[in-house]
Amino acid sequence: MTSTTSFSKGHFPATVAFEENLDRLAEIAVRAGLGLAPGQEVVMTATLDAIPLARRITESAYKAGASLVTTLYTDEEATLLRFRNGADTSFDAAASWLYEGMARAYRGGAARLAITGGDPSLLSKQDPNKVSRVNRATSKAYRPALELITRHEINWTIVACATPAWAAAVFPNLPPDEALARLWDAIFAASRADQLDPVAAWKEHDANLHARAARLNEKRYSALHFRGPGTDLRVGLADDHLWLGGGTMAGNGRYCIANMPTEEVFTTPHKDRVEGQVTSTKPLSYQGTMIEEISVRFQAGQIVEARAARGNQVLQRMIETDEGARRLGEVSLVPHSSPIASSGLLFLNTLFDENAACHIALGQAYSTCLKDGDSLTPEQLASHGANDSLIHVDWMIGSNRIDVDGISAVGGSEPVMRAGEWV
Repeated sequence: MTSTTSFSKGHFPATVAFEENLDRLAEIAVRAGLGLAPGQEVVMTATLDAIPLARRITESAYKAGASLVTTLYTDEEATLLRFRNGADTSFDAAASWLYEGMARAYRGGAARLAITGGDPSLLSKQDPNKVSRVNRATSKAYRPALELITRHEINWTIVACATPAWAAAVFPNLPPDEALARLWDAIFAASRADQLDPVAAWKEHDANLHARAARLNEKRYSALHFRGPGTDLRVGLADDHLWLGGGTMAGNGRYCIANMPTEEVFTTPHKDRVEGQVTSTKPLSYQGTMIEEISVRFQAGQIVEARAARGNQVLQRMIETDEGARRLGEVSLVPHSSPIASSGLLFLNTLFDENAACHIALGQAYSTCLKDGDSLTPEQLASHGANDSLIHVDWMIGSNRIDVDGISAVGGSEPVMRAGEWV
């Protein structure tokens, strides 16, 4: 692929090797991640800092036969201007018309591609109450589109773009250009863009994740038991749950890998069968706010105690979003030896950090993680134990000090992971 796109001021000068990796990342996003169909539209979201990658992806999508690529950019500085100058009523508003339009595009056959990489602490100095109100309003407005995504009715994927603010957060002691270069190298490695045939590499990795999920499905555990420092958590699994990993056949018939990168196998917990204490092992960057050292206690599936050493107010308001925000919608297993964990980096970005450690997600469950889940009504999903919420927030609970046991339907226990590794 050839392209003359170059970085704007504030980004490091591109080398030939970098240009090749960026082209391969764009190809991965379109062909391995999105699974784009010829003639299909693409709706892409990105920050202004991601324009170089967005343009490469646009080029790759058109070469793959896209009929139209529409990119919606967000301006982080404009977001801050709202918090600095907006009237109080502004923080309960959201662009419902925009999200309704996105949902309409998805129903009409469009694919969804998101580029992540914003400032992980963008809103950390803003009023937590206002941040919470904005998040809640946005979650409500986004619900029509989110439901199509969580039900995998469309093909979608998320990839990452290094940005100056993100690089500075990950490498605070390095000069800006060096920090950005280091972050790009880490993204290319984790996304397999630094390999000569990255699409083939993804096919092999995808097959390995499917094999792992198949072995867990054969076990038919009724619960998982996590144990380690600050953690003694039993996660009951939903009735007729399915373990998934790697790519998924979307309802529109397109095969996609939603997260690029991904190292997890995951399923749906039972919303009423989670008991015990759990402590986070990595910080959570949530809507521009850092939440650190999360500790919560579950009883009958619901959080009854929660605290965080940093970002506690945002955590409290997050779990107050709705009734389902206090319950689990996902549990995922990731070995500590995953490439992302082995990098030794704390990415401060959920797309990466969740693939470095076992994690749980508060909020909305994925219907695809239930047998025939896509054909079940909301009431039927709930009867199987699937949670319903406006949010879906992953946070990390795994490390090389965490053990996981599988609990059978009759109460027997066997090791699944020891010291963060598969048994």
